[in-house]
Amino acid sequence: MDLATDLPICATCGVQYDAPRPDCPVCEDERQYVGWDGQRWTTLGTLRAEGFRGRLEPEGPGVYGIGAEPKISIGQRALLVTTPGGNILWDCVPYLDDDLIAQVNALGGISAIAVSHPHFYGSMIDWSHAFGDVPVYVHAADEQWLGRRSSAVDLWTGETLTIGEGLTLVNGGVHFDGGTVLHHAGGENGQGALFSGDILQVVLDRRYVSFMYSYPNYIPERPETVRRAIRLLEPFAFEAIYGAFWQTVVRTDGHAAMHRSADRYLRFVADPAHPS
Repeated sequence: MDLATDLPICATCGVQYDAPRPDCPVCEDERQYVGWDGQRWTTLGTLRAEGFRGRLEPEGPGVYGIGAEPKISIGQRALLVTTPGGNILWDCVPYLDDDLIAQVNALGGISAIAVSHPHFYGSMIDWSHAFGDVPVYVHAADEQWLGRRSSAVDLWTGETLTIGEGLTLVNGGVHFDGGTVLHHAGGENGQGALFSGDILQVVLDRRYVSFMYSYPNYIPERPETVRRAIRLLEPFAFEAIYGAFWQTVVRTDGHAAMHRSADRYLRFVADPAHPS
C-alpha cells in the first residue's frame, strides 16, 4: 500500500497531520513544547531520503520494540505484542518503510493498534493502512488531539475495553484525560504484563514508575488522578511494566512496583493543608 509520504510530521513530537499547517497543537499544549528553533516539520519521504531506517529488537517474551535510527522526535519506541489471537501494536512512532513492514509481517503482522496518549500517535494511520486498515484504539477523551482522521480510528469510551483474549485497555487518565495502558494477561509467560507508555512512566531506576502531567515541563500529576489509576489497575496481575523508551522495563514484581511507586509519589506531592 502507498503510504502518505508527503504529509507533515511535527519534528518535535512526531505527530503526523492530514494537511500542512503553521502550528502543532500537541506541542503548543502545556504538556509539550515548541522546539527552541520554532515549529519545524518533516515527512516520511524526507526521513527516508535523509537515511533514517527502522529498528526492531526484542524487548521481552513475545514483545518487540519498534523505532527508528537515528532517533526521531522524542525517541519513543512502539511495542509489538505478539499473542495467539493476533498481534497488537502498542503506541506508535513516526517512521515506517517497506523493510519495517516486512519485518513486522514476518512476526505475524498487526491485528490492531492501541495508543496510550497523543504524544505517541506518530504516523498511526499509515501504520493502520500498511497492515490492512486495522483498528486504531484511541480513548474518546483525547479526540481533540487527532492530527489525522480515519475510519480506522475507534474512539472508545469508559474505563476499560477488551480488544482480544486477555487484552484489556484501561483508561487511567494520567498525563492526558484519555491516558491509557494495555494489560496482557498472557504476557511474561502467563504472569501478566502492563504496557504503560508514559502514563505510568518507568523511571531510570527501573524498579519504580512515576506519574506526571507534563514530563518536559516537570508538572506533577494530580494526586486524585493517580489514586484513580491505581484503583483501576488493582484487579490486574502483572509481573512486568513496559515503559515508553528502549529498555525502560520493570522486569519483576510489577504490581508491587506500581503500588510502592504510587505510595512514594503521593507521599511527596500530597499537601496535608490542601487535601485532594
